[in-house]
Amino acid sequence: MRRQKNTQEQGAEQERLAAGYLRQQGLQLQERNYLCPHGEIDLIMQSESEWVFVEVRSRRLSQFSTALESIGPQKQQRLLRSAEHFLASRQISDAPCRFDVVAISLLPDGRSDIEWLPNAFGA
Repeated sequence: MRRQKNTQEQGAEQERLAAGYLRQQGLQLQERNYLCPHGEIDLIMQSESEWVFVEVRSRRLSQFSTALESIGPQKQQRLLRSAEHFLASRQISDAPCRFDVVAISLLPDGRSDIEWLPNAFGA
């Protein structure tokens, strides 16, 4: 009998899936699960000279809101402050950056459908 994955294991698996997908799109992974006093950033990637801060959301198809709708103004502000903390801690200034969302829909047959939303919300 197969053991059911807990939420943390499922989240890590979805983040690995998202990172692999974004690497296939040409982005380079710089850091996973960046933690600071303001919150956590799932993935930090680079696309040429642009820093890309990625929130990974997984949803079952039966849920009502979209992945982007689940990232409200407070979450966006935490992500912004966390990104500022990351850049300041590495003495990076005036670097272009954006906030992307990778939405992973969990299909009934066990497969996953990935939707990438570049520049999902502004800074």
